[in-house]
Amino acid sequence: MGLFYKKNRQDPFMAKLLEEAEKTRLCVEFLEKNMGNINQSLLDENQLLIDSIPELKSVLIDDLNNTFITPIDREDIYHISASLLALSKYSQTTLEEIYLLNVMPDKFIYVMVGNVKKETTAICKIIFHLIKNPRLSYEQIVTVTKLENEIDKTYREAVKVLFADKKRLTDNLQDILHLREVYRHISNMSDKANTAADVLGIAVMKLS
Repeated sequence: MGLFYKKNRQDPFMAKLLEEAEKTRLCVEFLEKNMGNINQSLLDENQLLIDSIPELKSVLIDDLNNTFITPIDREDIYHISASLLALSKYSQTTLEEIYLLNVMPDKFIYVMVGNVKKETTAICKIIFHLIKNPRLSYEQIVTVTKLENEIDKTYREAVKVLFADKKRLTDNLQDILHLREVYRHISNMSDKANTAADVLGIAVMKLS
């Protein structure tokens, strides 16, 4: 399926979480690849991928309801899965915003989305290593935290540059507001990745 999924056969719950994380990573990768040239067909294609994720989550929840033996706490598994689903949905709504608001992605958008993709790759690594080598998982949790800080920094810099040109503010205020909305949306997408990493961090602490 992806970078890590085929290698992980240690536990059915972790395999399902990893599959969900891989699909989430693919959604963000799709966003990065296509946000400069979006059309309805591309939106539909990404939506099809996203639509397969709630089914994974439903199967995972059903399995949780049918067993008391899980590799990490049941609540943690649920919250990780929910955060991944929310993150994947943000990839679609970001595409939709860029398309509907007629925004041309700039260097700040590409940098932020690229770092969100790195966050999702790190989350896949966290889940892959979680049971057998929690120390390696912790290193990737730190990576996600650093990436979120970098995204926040890029967001603030982008907004500063956006509103620095007074003439542009006067002549193209609507375009500026649309661009800021996309910046904000990507920053929120990163927050979902960080939420998943935070819950995974709690799981690592419990296993250590």
